[in-house]
Amino acid sequence: MLQSLDDDKAEEIVQIDLRGRSDMADYMVICSGRSSRQVASIAEKLMENVKQDFGRLSKVEGKDTGDWVLIDTGDVIVHVFRPEVREFYQLEKMWLPADQQRSPL
Repeated sequence: MLQSLDDDKAEEIVQIDLRGRSDMADYMVICSGRSSRQVASIAEKLMENVKQDFGRLSKVEGKDTGDWVLIDTGDVIVHVFRPEVREFYQLEKMWLPADQQRSPL
């Protein structure tokens, strides 16, 4: 999954281990796309790759707007944001220790 995101030029990819901290998934991945179109494209390609590589259908929300797309693959939840939306919600602050959070520019 991380390779798919990297191949599609997702930016600031962060992987968070949720094992023992949440029942919703084992991992959460957060990344950004530069535009709504890129966010939707990253999400679409990721869903195709998950289906092809793992034989799983992903649940998706938000693909039509392209501001924040959530892809639930079962064990991994992927959030793809436009940068402004990612900054607004700051999911990393909720799930990462302070020393692992990205610093603002």
